[in-house]
Amino acid sequence: MSTPIKPSSRDERFAEVFGAPLDQLLAVPSPTRYLREALELRAFLAVTEDHVVWVRDRVHERSAPDRPMDELSEDDLRMDAEWMQAALLARRGYVTALDKVLRAGPPSEHQPAVTFNQPVISARAVPAEQATARGKGR
Repeated sequence: MSTPIKPSSRDERFAEVFGAPLDQLLAVPSPTRYLREALELRAFLAVTEDHVVWVRDRVHERSAPDRPMDELSEDDLRMDAEWMQAALLARRGYVTALDKVLRAGPPSEHQPAVTFNQPVISARAVPAEQATARGKGR
């Protein structure tokens, strides 16, 4: 049984960076660390954006023009405002983090190994006992 993929506001950018649609990226058998972490951030963003939509829809429903004025509640609207503030703050954090990851781009798979241009020491040290024995024999 598969679960539906929640959309996020960064799905198009995600597909641009990775060069494949989201459903294909989710099916990669052994994703790189970069892809796995980007997918996790994207999933958190999708859930958070879902929460923003829920609160927005609840506020619209509670304040619909056809609803009786007596049903409006300051406490309910204040709580909805707090929920919305928290959801939007979380969304901003995830968007910022995901944009930063996507801007960095995936590490090159064909990146050459790091090499150091330092001379190699090829001489061997003589153990101390042999060095003192040689010095006495001269």
